[in-house]
Amino acid sequence: MSNFKNATITKEANVYFDGKVISYTLSFEDGSKKTLGVMQIGKYEFNTQAKEIIEITSGEMKVLLPNETIWKDLKGGMTFEVPANSSFKLEVNQIINYCCSYIEE
Repeated sequence: MSNFKNATITKEANVYFDGKVISYTLSFEDGSKKTLGVMQIGKYEFNTQAKEIIEITSGEMKVLLPNETIWKDLKGGMTFEVPANSSFKLEVNQIINYCCSYIEE
């Protein structure tokens, strides 16, 4: 989906890793939340609270998911899921545009 309807966007950006990862939060009428963001080339580790479904809209990177030992290659058009209360690592090889959906279970 390239458009969202009936979303409220928080003006202030979420800034991580000295500005190398920046996102904006979208809130929907049903209470759900997403972030839209950009990641510069680099290596990152993120922690989750809720389950996350991350869609890569452009770029290329590798992800190491919780309890995994093999890095997975990802590029635009692909998604991956991360369980709640875990962490995952990324190696961004090309600037990434992404959409992250937070799933409350």
